[in-house]
Amino acid sequence: MLVLDSHLDTPSQIHRLTDIAVDNPAPIQFDFPKMKRGGLSVACFAVYTPPCLKGDEAFQYANTLLKETKVKVLKTSGLSLAKNKAEISSNYANGIGSIVLALENGSPISDDLSRLDYFQAEGIAYITLCHSADNYICDSCASSSLTWGGLSPFGKKVVRRMNELGIVVDVSHISDRSFYDVLEYSDKPVVASHSCCRALCEHPRNLSDEMIRALAEKGGVIQINFYPAFLDAEFGRKFGPLSDLADEYEAPFIADPANLEHRKRWFSFQEKLKTMIARPSYKLVARHIDHVVSLVGIEHVGIGSDFDGIAIAPEGLEDVSRLPLIFDELKNMGYTQADISKIAGENFLRLLA
Repeated sequence: MLVLDSHLDTPSQIHRLTDIAVDNPAPIQFDFPKMKRGGLSVACFAVYTPPCLKGDEAFQYANTLLKETKVKVLKTSGLSLAKNKAEISSNYANGIGSIVLALENGSPISDDLSRLDYFQAEGIAYITLCHSADNYICDSCASSSLTWGGLSPFGKKVVRRMNELGIVVDVSHISDRSFYDVLEYSDKPVVASHSCCRALCEHPRNLSDEMIRALAEKGGVIQINFYPAFLDAEFGRKFGPLSDLADEYEAPFIADPANLEHRKRWFSFQEKLKTMIARPSYKLVARHIDHVVSLVGIEHVGIGSDFDGIAIAPEGLEDVSRLPLIFDELKNMGYTQADISKIAGENFLRLLA
């Protein structure tokens, strides 16, 4: 069964000196040996640009991560870059793991539409329009200012040009109004590459039932995120203060990942987090998947873990090697193998065709 995870923040971890070719100890959530043990066929690597970076600085930062990621993938035996369904299918048939490149946060595009052509040529398959702040393209779900009231005039051009280039539009992180604007201006199906269901966990990063129905009506797919705070609202309320503390531990590591003391302190704190607060079970991921299926059918849901971008994961789902647990749970819930294959990868592949 071809298994596809539509969102991993591994390029950021590569930038912070993680070697994905070797089997890393916890808390590393993705590397090639773990990918093989988890039966993961396709990993979508999100090149994340922090919202604090603007214009040329954002563009240069994204390019640095892109280049570092390509070098590391090409040097890892058993992995290959892929841009579309045909290349993924070929790799899968030959026992090769596929890495699909994505851009998380459209800030590197700035106000220059030609940069979409550049990133398409660099192999970017989808773009998450913004992150935790408004940008030239649209408003973020995390923003209280709502600069544009949805898509900006430039953002509408971005969506149309992405359609023309075959770059999938990703609506994770964007505001509700921006979401509905995307559906209005896109003539192609779109994806929420790493989001959950607001009906099960009230959070602005999640999609409401109305939004999920609208996404599905346009042929789109929601890929369920593994971050516990998006799976379970009670956990999110308890985890809030610890999240701020985690940021304090992580900041020195991000600033100087070669500093072994900073690395040790951050990794140790991540492991300690597992004992500081009760984590929701991996079974909640299956519940969110099941909720989408009950709303819009089996063709509109998949998995987008957010591994390497989350400090803490669900109980039992600590890294990518544990993915089979989700499919076992779906089987226990009565899903057929054909159903599970759609959720595991076929639904998202349809958008990449």
